[in-house]
Amino acid sequence: MSFGLTFDKLIIIAVIAVFLIGPDRLPGYAAQLARLVRSLRSMADGAKDRMREEMGPEFDEVDWKKLDPRQYDPRRIIREALADDLPAPAAAAAAAVVADVAEKPKSAELPSQRYVESAYEKRQRRLGKGRPAPYDVEAT
Repeated sequence: MSFGLTFDKLIIIAVIAVFLIGPDRLPGYAAQLARLVRSLRSMADGAKDRMREEMGPEFDEVDWKKLDPRQYDPRRIIREALADDLPAPAAAAAAAVVADVAEKPKSAELPSQRYVESAYEKRQRRLGKGRPAPYDVEAT
């Protein structure tokens, strides 16, 4: 969590701080920065302790590295999902459906599907085609 700061950049920031703040006030600001870092660290430790208290023994069992969002790779997740074999009952059901479809004659018709009007089509029918949508001047 260095935010892209290298040692060279930190030295340049320190030199600029010395010139802007001045050598007289620099020790006071350095002490304030140290207090801020200590308080942030104590808040993080307090949050971790509170989580440990509330979760109990399961807190130590959680693999936090697995929950890191930087580990999320959608291509890998999809690849693993597609590579997994179907469970036995699902594979048997899929095979039965394929066999059933293969046995039916091609002349057998599929059941007719009812047309469902989309929300856009309903809105167009209600407003009348070509008319603009209502606009509320007071809402903007």
